[in-house]
Amino acid sequence: MKKRFQKVIALAAVAALVISLSACGNKNSGEEKEAAQEPKNIEFPLAEQETISILTSAEATSTQNPDEKVIYQRIQKETNVKVDWTCYVKDQFVDKRNLLLAKGKNLPDIILNAELGTLDLLKYGSQGLITPVEDLIDNYMPNLKKVLEENPSYRKLITAPDGHIYSFPWIEQLGTGKEAIQAIGGMPFINKAWLEQLGLEMPTTTEELVKVLTAFKENIPNAIPMSFRINGGNEDLGFILGAFGYGDNPDHIMVDENNKVVYSVTDDGYKEGIAWLHTLQEKGLIDPEAFTQDWATLVAKGKEDRYGMYFGWDNTGVPGTAESYVPLPALKGPGGEANAPRQSGTADGGFQVGRAVITSSCKNLELAAKWIDLMYAPLQSIQNNWGTYGEEGKNNIFELKEDGTLTHTPIDSLSVSPWEARTAQMVGGPLAVLNSYYGLYTTCPPDALERMEFVKSYVKDMEYDMVYPNVFMSQEDSVQLAQYETGIKQYAEQMKAEWILNGGIEKEWDSYLKKLDQLGLKEYLAIKQKYLDSYLSN
Repeated sequence: MKKRFQKVIALAAVAALVISLSACGNKNSGEEKEAAQEPKNIEFPLAEQETISILTSAEATSTQNPDEKVIYQRIQKETNVKVDWTCYVKDQFVDKRNLLLAKGKNLPDIILNAELGTLDLLKYGSQGLITPVEDLIDNYMPNLKKVLEENPSYRKLITAPDGHIYSFPWIEQLGTGKEAIQAIGGMPFINKAWLEQLGLEMPTTTEELVKVLTAFKENIPNAIPMSFRINGGNEDLGFILGAFGYGDNPDHIMVDENNKVVYSVTDDGYKEGIAWLHTLQEKGLIDPEAFTQDWATLVAKGKEDRYGMYFGWDNTGVPGTAESYVPLPALKGPGGEANAPRQSGTADGGFQVGRAVITSSCKNLELAAKWIDLMYAPLQSIQNNWGTYGEEGKNNIFELKEDGTLTHTPIDSLSVSPWEARTAQMVGGPLAVLNSYYGLYTTCPPDALERMEFVKSYVKDMEYDMVYPNVFMSQEDSVQLAQYETGIKQYAEQMKAEWILNGGIEKEWDSYLKKLDQLGLKEYLAIKQKYLDSYLSN
């Protein structure tokens, strides 16, 4: 694949730019701009090996030694850049990262898979711990620059209110608008094989679903009628609450038909839906472990095909027999209407602003930028995102064609689930996979194509056209929002679990709303509304 990597040559720069980026990012100093030097001429592979230090994370099911990843081995050969890695398992990474940044000393040159939000970027940027990179992008990163030029909205999304760009994004386009793969998060999957075995029709209303789940419980040995992970992202059951109103999603933020920001867990329809779910709990139709189980436990039971219905991203990660499970339609509730709740931020497809940063400890900004820019080369981004080819003894995600393009291997040729195969090879990090790449550089993942068809089946029931967008708030507003959100979200999600399990939402509803107001819900929503209004006006 050596010929697949685009050779990159540094363009003209000035010494003052490098100095200012290494320090506080003040690029407006006339005195510094006068001290021009010859540009660094970096071409891969380097004539002499150099080393950069990188902090990153890896899935628990993957190796914790990045040097064992074939993708990184090929990059080192292509660049002659050796990486001094520090890698933590993903569920420990954020704490380790925060501790390191809090000390502010002995930072790595680069933090990959950084998981930094906009508030983090503003905080560490103002402290001088991470380096503004807008000039590096424009002068030294042709791959990323091309992505941003062809998709101007992304440059806006990664630019902070102070005008700086502090990070490198992760971008994944798979479809657009309501048909994008990310338009809906977790969705309900029902056991079609059991429906056929018992001669049952696909339920279309909440009342019919109760009858079906009851039939599963009474007629299928060892059946778990419905399982989920409460407040567990894609495995939460918030989607089904769309039968009663707005429904729910992980951040509980919806936008109504008048472009007003709504906190979904304060809607009267939410109250009605939670009370209905409690009746399912009383009937023994909900998995007793749904309120405590982790992902591994959900999957372990799913591999035994014990679920009548579960919630997840797709039908390949949880169940043992994927073809037995199909999406449950958006159900009509007592009011006779259905609604398929969408996720926030999905108007821009898959997007994360802070996937990588260059720290103030980096002494060779140009080299760091050039190395990161390789991640944005189309063929490299594709592999970083999903996996690679030609690795002996592994479930290779791709086959390399003679013309240099990558074709996804069929799912049925893998001995493990697509997610398990991908985590063994992919490296994540900053990247961009655009819709234009499919058919040009690669094929669309087969399981993604299937999921996109699942999403399309819900489009007619996506009642609300607007979703809350990705926005970059000021540091002051970001701090306030985070302070409010911590208490509000924790309390709302605690009550959600308690009410489904033990009931009492009708009696405690008014005091619940009052408590949320005391925690600052009105102020929280006002900040959200302010930035939505600004987004729409622009």
